[in-house]
Amino acid sequence: MGSRQIAQETFDDAVQENITEFEMDPEEAVREAVQQFEAQGVDLSNIVKAVRQPASENGQKQKHEILLTLDSLRRSVADSDLTEMAEQLVLFTEQCKEQLAFRYLAGQHGAYSVVFPAFQMASGDRNLMLKVFYALSAILDGQPDLLDSAGQDLLLQTLKEYAEDAEMTLAAIRCVRHACLKHEQNRQDLVKGGVLPLLTGAIVQHGDSADVVRTAASALRIMTFDDDIRVPFGHAHDHAKMIVLENDGLRVLIEAAKAFTDNASVLSELCATLSRLSVRNEFCQDIVDLGGLHFMVSLLADCIDHPDVVKQVLSAIRAVAGNDDVKDAIVNAGGTDLIVLAISHHLANPQICEQGCAALCMLALRKPENCNVIMEGGGALAALQAMKAHPKEVAVQKQACMLIRNLVSRSRDFSQPILEMGAENLITEARATHKDCDDVAKAALRDLGCKVELRELWTGGKVMFLCGEMSKSGPGSEDGNFENRDKLTEP
Repeated sequence: MGSRQIAQETFDDAVQENITEFEMDPEEAVREAVQQFEAQGVDLSNIVKAVRQPASENGQKQKHEILLTLDSLRRSVADSDLTEMAEQLVLFTEQCKEQLAFRYLAGQHGAYSVVFPAFQMASGDRNLMLKVFYALSAILDGQPDLLDSAGQDLLLQTLKEYAEDAEMTLAAIRCVRHACLKHEQNRQDLVKGGVLPLLTGAIVQHGDSADVVRTAASALRIMTFDDDIRVPFGHAHDHAKMIVLENDGLRVLIEAAKAFTDNASVLSELCATLSRLSVRNEFCQDIVDLGGLHFMVSLLADCIDHPDVVKQVLSAIRAVAGNDDVKDAIVNAGGTDLIVLAISHHLANPQICEQGCAALCMLALRKPENCNVIMEGGGALAALQAMKAHPKEVAVQKQACMLIRNLVSRSRDFSQPILEMGAENLITEARATHKDCDDVAKAALRDLGCKVELRELWTGGKVMFLCGEMSKSGPGSEDGNFENRDKLTEP
């Protein structure tokens, strides 16, 4: 996708020129304009790719349909015509949901300043308030910058005053979710305003509503994101701790899962959120003690044919396996066999292969006994098959290399069987293809007993060796996350 951008008016002028100057029909004119700009490396994701509606008789300029609807909504708000406003809100929401370009264009033309006053007019009329929230959610989707402090207060007030109303709560939480995705300031402001207990409270209050539980869990998970590129340091870790320590988040989520044993989408979302909250050693253990591991393993077994669910469960298992005691609990619960089965069953899915190898890698870390179980269950072979199936996927190659390295670093007897599976060629190929795999691939090759080239660095009187290239005392130390290791180690 191109990095250059243009204004909607620029695109519209190009379309109009194709129609008037080159006598193209509207559809052809749009296609030609799209090809023209994309050939120049222009990003058209925020551009409405359609012909503007014809000018009206009163001399108004041509406009896109979304802007005509916005004008009608604006007039109904100005005239305090609640019946017309309700109709226009529904139409506006439907159009905004069609694509981001419509929402973006509406946002650029003051949609937020039209929708927000509509809520004040709708006060007391529950159905109309819901329509306003649906419209607000639609325009905030992909445009969190539109929300201001007054809007934040409105969302928090609604969640407090309508806590017992599932439909109103759901509508407000959807707005919170869209407002916080890729927007650190909104997250921090809403957390300071008390949104976390409101979200966990909604899960408890409406534990029988799949939509509320799923959406509230998703909103909690987003509070732990660090996805706003404009902010160098976010509060993701702090928010995760607040959810667990101050709002009993782990218990709330795991208890909620018990009401949806047959609802894979809800359980998948709860797993994803639990994985984001596994930021401390004791939190991982708490998840096991509260029954979280049991439901993860059961979910993986029951939903092995659903790739989206499998991916989330593997990610959650990988996260909680950061605790050494939890590693043993996962193995004892039969988790390794299910992980290997998931990789084999979804071998064509690179994300599942990555998460599966990563989970096995964590289980093998510092645990020779677990390595035996993984080897006996075919974990090494599954990882190598994943490497073979996805040679261009650096994440798969990396995690598989790390797994192989952890399997053999304390269990040298596994080296020969793994080499006989073709590991050396696959790891060497990964190293040659992906620069990011260089360190982990060399470490894996070294601990497998393969020949690895040594390169020295002179650092003021000491000879240093690149990480993983030399070990005088046998196998190198294993590591579940090579990205956090020091780049240089003394022999």
